[in-house]
Amino acid sequence: MAKFSRAMRMNNPRDYSRVFRQAKRSSRGGLTVLTIENSVGHPRLGLAIAKKHIKLASRRNRLKRVIRTSFRQHQSVLANIDIVVLSRADVSQRDIKQIWATLEQHWQTVATQWQKS
Repeated sequence: MAKFSRAMRMNNPRDYSRVFRQAKRSSRGGLTVLTIENSVGHPRLGLAIAKKHIKLASRRNRLKRVIRTSFRQHQSVLANIDIVVLSRADVSQRDIKQIWATLEQHWQTVATQWQKS
């Protein structure tokens, strides 16, 4: 079972700003995924789920849990990249199954964009 340790998280605000400035973007299904190469030797995940898009904290936390679980299951096929997942306004209209399917498509897109060497 793949883990989601502290090393797999993006914790530094400088890392986030670097991703926001220079990243490749992929948008669909209420989520936008930003990706950029890193030098830490493994993929890292950052989340930016807006309170503006999902009002209830319990729903925001559920969405974050789903994203982290999906990332954990796909991290072995991802290259050494930093990934930030952003919510969009229409994310609140989707149920968890739709979000899960969207994440599957995003991971496939990201894996092909950044072929693991």
